[in-house]
Amino acid sequence: MFDQAKTQFSTVRDLLRFAVSRFNEANLFFGHGTQNAYDEAAYLILHSLHLPLDTLEPFLDARLTRDELEGVLHILERRVNERLPSAYLTHEAWLGDFRFYVDERVIVPRSFIAELLREQLSPWVEDPELVTSALDLCTGSGCLAILMAHAFPNAEIDAADLSPDALEVAKRNVADYALEDQIHLVQSDLFSALEGQTYDVIISNPPYVNAPSVQALPAEYLHEPELALGSGEDGLDATRIILREAPKHMNPDGILVVEIGYNRDVLEAAFPELPFTWLETSAGDGFVFLLKREQIT
Repeated sequence: MFDQAKTQFSTVRDLLRFAVSRFNEANLFFGHGTQNAYDEAAYLILHSLHLPLDTLEPFLDARLTRDELEGVLHILERRVNERLPSAYLTHEAWLGDFRFYVDERVIVPRSFIAELLREQLSPWVEDPELVTSALDLCTGSGCLAILMAHAFPNAEIDAADLSPDALEVAKRNVADYALEDQIHLVQSDLFSALEGQTYDVIISNPPYVNAPSVQALPAEYLHEPELALGSGEDGLDATRIILREAPKHMNPDGILVVEIGYNRDVLEAAFPELPFTWLETSAGDGFVFLLKREQIT
């Protein structure tokens, strides 16, 4: 079918209709930046043609060169046949207005903490300029560390991850934003290589998928590093270590912000003594918690 398209199609409109049909026919999963076949198709087509990602209508009836047509169809065919997340096909992911390089060494950025950093963690951080030290634990592509650097311009930021491959991707993103002097990449299994370091703000989007959910993940997720997804039978192995070790690394009045997916009920049952504050995000208030240092110790 893709071979036929090379000889029968000529416009962006042709490609868009074809892509939506093929994506729906293949029952692709969407959740790495888009939520439906139309948006995913539009993104891949516009990106492949080096067109503005937010401007489709003026180009719908533009006729493509043969090379352009074959290039777009190639990336659409890979999306269907390999079930690769689009971010791995285009090597880019977006959090708001921030673009990041990604490949299969890191999970595709999609943290709710990004939304909170746009507001500089207000009201929990009263004066962003007074934050002088911060940590992004399980940094992956480095995206949240970069957002922290913009939210807290006076902060020295450590960005830690167990995976040396992930840190190579983070290094590229940090360089793209010219933040090498502010963000320091550290290979560390959670806090293990951060002995003696303390911070005003610690954020973490650790692995949190429980074992049954890992087994049921759509094919698209299976291209992501397994190390960055699963965290034990109930999804809380990494979070337990963070809660145990974080107080030693928090300055007085320091805060800890952690994303835990759909594990709120399990977490609250496991730590009934902790007064979690659940932060409001676009998906609700059950995905990211905040604790102050004095609430954990």
